[in-house]
Amino acid sequence: MAISITKAEYLEEYKIQIYFSDGVEKAIDFSNFLLNARNPMSRKYLDEKEFKNYSIVYGDIIWNDYEMCFPIWDLHEGTI
Repeated sequence: MAISITKAEYLEEYKIQIYFSDGVEKAIDFSNFLLNARNPMSRKYLDEKEFKNYSIVYGDIIWNDYEMCFPIWDLHEGTI
């Protein structure tokens, strides 16, 4: 069974509650990834306004037309 993201809700300070198609829910904290990112395209999402501007497309969470995205299975496991 392919797992997809069905819904995502911003919580606080780079944390997003992600709901998966298999019923699993995870609060994912992206702050460590963003604070340690070397790529300027990723670091721009330290601006919380930019970070909050995500969308769910084809079961994946993306920022700015796939400028930043993560493997669904990693998110499902809580490891990014």
